[in-house]
Amino acid sequence: MRLLLDTQIFLWFLADSSRLSRKARAEIGRANEVFISAASIWEAAIKTGIGKLSVSLDQLVAGIGASGFAELPVSALHASRVAALPLHHRDPFDRLLVAQAILEPLHLMTADAAMKPYSELVMLV
Repeated sequence: MRLLLDTQIFLWFLADSSRLSRKARAEIGRANEVFISAASIWEAAIKTGIGKLSVSLDQLVAGIGASGFAELPVSALHASRVAALPLHHRDPFDRLLVAQAILEPLHLMTADAAMKPYSELVMLV
């Protein structure tokens, strides 16, 4: 299985948070490939800048490789696919992650139930 972690799941993984269940950790461990979208780093940068998140962006970026994950760039095709998605969710970062998951294809691991209606590729944890 190929996984794309949403921003919150990636943050929980790096922090070794108890919010990330053993089952979710096992899924991550069993995955053939795990990706972190550049959009997640962008989201964290914006939230850090406005005081909604306190995280070292350098450590976040370094955490991708240190965790054995791969960076998923945002392509023009990914960005344009967002327009075709129904408005189940209004968060632009989450919508971009869904578009990436559909196009690549990747299973998108998230704790956000509002993302589930988009695709069978969305995995709720």
